Amino acid sequence: MATKTLPDQARYTYVYHPSRDHKERWKKIAAKAHVPLSKFIIATVDGVVDEKEEMAPRHARELEGLKNENKALREDLARKNILIERYEAELKRYRAAPWMEADFKGIRSLNEDLVTILKARGSVDRMQLLEALGIDRRETDLIRALNSQIEALEGFGMVRAERGILQWIEL
Repeated sequence: MATKTLPDQARYTYVYHPSRDHKERWKKIAAKAHVPLSKFIIATVDGVVDEKEEMAPRHARELEGLKNENKALREDLARKNILIERYEAELKRYRAAPWMEADFKGIRSLNEDLVTILKARGSVDRMQLLEALGIDRRETDLIRALNSQIEALEGFGMVRAERGILQWIEL
């Protein structure tokens, strides 16, 4: 006759469910997976606990990974923003170049943003205009080019300048 071995009592862990419905819910999920409740619980807990047994849940590891990825993306974005700012400054200088030359002959394009801002606001202070156009007060060449464009607009009767305030004149 075969002898029956008793389970090792030292391997038992007890789970006290918050309610009987909770335990039944777990049993149904385990049954769907075709495993006993104890194996379901072990598999679920093992899936959450870190392999290093640091008790770091999977979501904590994922969160740490996402934080690192977020940091890398922020650094990349910062580098790209600096590059974009440099390109925009270079573009401003390129577009303003014809307006910086005193003896320029030919056709020059007005800054579309300048005209849009003047039209939309009706009147604007020169300092507010510089700020709206993203021109630093230290960029004297761009300010000189902007003043040349404003003088051209005044010459055509589209803008009136009085005491540092520019006013768009509807034609």
